[in-house]
Amino acid sequence: MPNAPAPTLRPTSATLLDVLRAGGRRDERLRHVRELPARPGTQGEWPAWADASLVAGYRALGVERPWEHQVEAADAAWSGRHVALATSTGSGKSLAFWLPALTAVRADAAARVLDPGRIESVARRGAVLYLSPTKALAADQLAGLQRLLDAAGTRDVRVATCDGDTGQDERRWVREHADVVLTNPDFLHFALLPNHRGWARLLRDLRYVVVDEGHAYRGVFGAHVSLVLRRLRRLAAHYAREGDRPPTFVVASATSADPATSAARLVGVEPDDVVTVARDTSPAGRKTFALWEPPEVVGFEAGPDPAEDRDDDPAVAAEAPEHPRRSATAEAADLLADLVIAGARTLAFTRSRRGAESVAVQTQDSVRVVDPRLVRRVAAYRGGYLPEERRELEDAVRTGEVLGLATTNALELGVDISGLDAVLIAGWPGTRMSVWQQAGRAGRAGADGLVAFVAREDPLDTFLVHHPEAVFDAPLEATVFDPANPYVLAPHLCAAAAEVPLRTDDLRAFGDPQAVRALLDVLVARGALRRRASGWYWTHAQPASGMTDLRGSGGAPVRVAEADTGRLLGTVDAASADGSVHDGAVYVHQGRTYVVEHLDLADHVALVRRRDVDYGTWSRSTTSITIVDDPADGDVAAGREVVERRWGPIGWGYGPVDVCSQVVSFQRRRLPDMQVLGTELLDLPERTLPTMAVWWTVPASVIEEAGVDADELPGALHAAEHASIGLLPLLATCDRWDLGGVSTALHADTGEATVFVHDAYPGGAGFAERGFELGATWLRATRDAIARCPCHDGCPACVQSPKCGSYNAPLEKAAAVRLLDAVLAHAPTA
Repeated sequence: MPNAPAPTLRPTSATLLDVLRAGGRRDERLRHVRELPARPGTQGEWPAWADASLVAGYRALGVERPWEHQVEAADAAWSGRHVALATSTGSGKSLAFWLPALTAVRADAAARVLDPGRIESVARRGAVLYLSPTKALAADQLAGLQRLLDAAGTRDVRVATCDGDTGQDERRWVREHADVVLTNPDFLHFALLPNHRGWARLLRDLRYVVVDEGHAYRGVFGAHVSLVLRRLRRLAAHYAREGDRPPTFVVASATSADPATSAARLVGVEPDDVVTVARDTSPAGRKTFALWEPPEVVGFEAGPDPAEDRDDDPAVAAEAPEHPRRSATAEAADLLADLVIAGARTLAFTRSRRGAESVAVQTQDSVRVVDPRLVRRVAAYRGGYLPEERRELEDAVRTGEVLGLATTNALELGVDISGLDAVLIAGWPGTRMSVWQQAGRAGRAGADGLVAFVAREDPLDTFLVHHPEAVFDAPLEATVFDPANPYVLAPHLCAAAAEVPLRTDDLRAFGDPQAVRALLDVLVARGALRRRASGWYWTHAQPASGMTDLRGSGGAPVRVAEADTGRLLGTVDAASADGSVHDGAVYVHQGRTYVVEHLDLADHVALVRRRDVDYGTWSRSTTSITIVDDPADGDVAAGREVVERRWGPIGWGYGPVDVCSQVVSFQRRRLPDMQVLGTELLDLPERTLPTMAVWWTVPASVIEEAGVDADELPGALHAAEHASIGLLPLLATCDRWDLGGVSTALHADTGEATVFVHDAYPGGAGFAERGFELGATWLRATRDAIARCPCHDGCPACVQSPKCGSYNAPLEKAAAVRLLDAVLAHAPTA
């Protein structure tokens, strides 16, 4: 990449908005503009307890005085209170937790130097554990800490990262000497906690635990991390000396609804034990936020967006609707090209790995016409790249060598990339929290910034660009996860018993003691644990930590390697491998295309060969669902019974289900017009997902009232299913890829026409339950979204789904509206 400096004259947000409007674009694409005014900062004084050298170090780095919210959070943490720190991106959350944590480390070090004979009696512990959801963020924090400690002139604080990539010699040094360990929940689960005796020094001296980017821990991943943290607290208490206070947790997060409750559930304490710091007193520049809807198009570009699907569910989008809109990725690529040509440093967030690659390639093609030198200043960034590739790209953005970076939400988290002028958001990222996290990348450090949300053809995106109040004025979501999910809790109870045998007094740390004991009884009956008078024991040779996967990826990731050389290109999550790297699939890496020669599921390897092709591949899957009406006593789901209610003839249910799916074929489609070139069958195993679902049933009498005949019924139910999945994220902290659905004109378990919407995670994630609680509100929003759409037969803005396993067939838009009207006629009015 050329060593090109960043532009010396920073464009204003108004100037950049004019850039987007130029180039023959019509203002009608710009649905709404909201100016968010600049905010002055309010500074406080350095706390009297703060270490003088650290204060001097911060001042040397340009922080003359802290912001008030930093002082408030640091004071609470220093006093031993758990803290939920929920302020905006770029507000300086790191200072708020590092100041008390490093002060504690230095105080302990000083005490040991002054009186080495009293090491064991030092009351103030000084070890710190920092957890982030990604290795990149931990590495970024390490670099920031080293700058601070160098500026402070301190040599007595030993800081290190330690994760799955750390060698054994370095890991041994960290265990024996490090005061501050930066890692991730995965390393905690698989390495540190199972081998806690080797980490006894750290656990005994643990004073602070920092959980960064706490809003990332939601759904099943959040439930897993919550239980890992409860195991950590249990082991810290196990090693604590008499008189030691338990470690203080600081959960740093994007601003969210009720951060104290979310932080308390994550850590395993009561909300009253958590201090919330949510008033942001840092300065912010003016931000211009635009809502942008791509135009209607005709001709070859009218096909479904080749980049709109997700790598974890790469089913093809629908056939071209009657009046399609230009795809969000194509529109974002044009906007990114214009911003790069204008010299604006820009991130373009996409919904998928394929989308990031597509935006980068299209942008490069556009800027090449203007200035070929700009091509190398545009790149893609996504999960699955090798660590060294990601670090190189992060550095290139910081220095300005890369002006335009198309990325997945991998850069939504707190890696310090400042000085950006603009952010493009191609497709709703799932929650308002994520929107504001991504938007916060623009105009950091008090500068102006431009944010443009580019809508996909999707019921939710279409709704949002025409209802700006739902973006700007609606409250933020609460983080949803369920640590009591038995599919999540059971393996963590085994892991806890393997670490230190579980006693009756331990059960409360993992939830309701009665429910935990019942689950332990199931584990004993299955032979996973042994019950003795003194507690529950793990007696197997293999580590219990191997029973669960925190990320819910369904197993070991699949390595993508070149067939000729064996060179590793990247990785794909196990759950998405069947659909994205099956035999014959096209795999894209930094704009280069490869064709998969063989997917070896046993060895978790996909062998690919480099080929330039003019087509992409999309898989087709089949799905069936079974209600688990009465889980057996020996089933981990025992006690999770079906809940039912009635709206007169309409039935509503919520409970455990088994979802069986299988990738059965794939299509090759020419790019960019998406013409089908051929279909091939695949021989891949069926996968079963035990999860939770909400469903509603419609008897024949109501179907007749709706005027829906037998030929229309499957399409009407299918259309209602798609639209309801698209609208549930308005009511729950999820996006549509956290959900799945099945609809059928006659289901074997209900005996009636039924629509199911299920959580796409083992054991459930709480999203379907939210749909059950708000059934009438949810279905009314679904009905209105379908009826309001101006298309004739259904389009991606209403009833077509980018993740449909059956190529969006059949769909009956008008019949779906009639059916929902008939169902809602029986809904409660309150």
